[in-house]
Amino acid sequence: MTNPLTPEVLADPVALTRTLVDIESVSLNEKQIADWVEEVLRAVPHLTVDRHSNTVMARTDLGRSSRVVLAGHLDTVPLNNNFPSSLRGDLLYGCGTSDMKSGVAYALNLAVTLPDPRYDVTYLFYEAEEIESRYNGLTLVAATHPDWLTADFAVLLEPTYGIVEAGCQGTMRTIVSTTGVRAHSARSWHGVNAIHAAGEVLDRLRAYRARSVTIDGCTYREGMNAVRITGGVAGNVIPDRCEVEINYRFAPDRTGAEAEAHLREVFDGFDVLVTDRVEGAPPGLAAAPAKEFLAAVGRPPIGKLGWTDVARFAALGIPALNFGPGDPNLAHHPDEHVEIDKIREGAVTLHRWLGTP
Repeated sequence: MTNPLTPEVLADPVALTRTLVDIESVSLNEKQIADWVEEVLRAVPHLTVDRHSNTVMARTDLGRSSRVVLAGHLDTVPLNNNFPSSLRGDLLYGCGTSDMKSGVAYALNLAVTLPDPRYDVTYLFYEAEEIESRYNGLTLVAATHPDWLTADFAVLLEPTYGIVEAGCQGTMRTIVSTTGVRAHSARSWHGVNAIHAAGEVLDRLRAYRARSVTIDGCTYREGMNAVRITGGVAGNVIPDRCEVEINYRFAPDRTGAEAEAHLREVFDGFDVLVTDRVEGAPPGLAAAPAKEFLAAVGRPPIGKLGWTDVARFAALGIPALNFGPGDPNLAHHPDEHVEIDKIREGAVTLHRWLGTP
């Protein structure tokens, strides 16, 4: 099959976005798009290119005093009657238009068209961001090629609607359990109803007042919410166990351990099992490349409400920000789309930032 990433397409971020969207790449099915991205990059004389699984790395080695990373994931969530792309007025619709093939288009366009950036640049086009962490391309690269991630600053090209979203929240999933004693529902007084006991868990959640934390001018609004409840044995049995699954989004001024201690305090007296916990990331605004990037964008940053792979860079001591043309509220939506003007505006911003003064 002929590679659709032609020189004409690569030169235009809008055409490039649409072409990337029309390459189906649901998580774990990124080989075709990775093959074509690799083929294009290996033909660029100012880049050194390598690959691990379906993650492609390209880098300049110009001897600059600083190195920055531009990273974007190649995968999408499953298709939902939104493939291939369609153009309606100034809106481009399709799976991955917002999250995040318009951002990937930025990196690929820059890699091909900008031979002399002001910083050395590492471009990472990685796999499997939308599924479990063990498949994530950055996780695999950190374990096998950690030097690919070495940098002074990183930009994750996630959808932010053209605004810099700094850092990210941490997230934790927990199971809070109640126990009881089984009995026949006709003689319920002989048992203890675990579902009824879970009412106290829900009462504590209703009464909980989440913090809003401002760090370096960026506000992170926390949240602690029940997302699933399970319990019951049969239609005529008093249940002896009930589980409430809780998702806690915490500001990056708390470590994961501190967040867990707080959650256990909230549910003191209950059985609490932490099933998943990932750290957040501070805003990362102090690095010189970050300051120059913010000046190029020309708008103040806001805190990222959610978790992104900026946390992986923060864990390595690399400040990182989120920036992309898509609307994060449209990510994973059946009507996912991106504004053409936002693609062009962001591309100009990145060229202004990385172009040699």
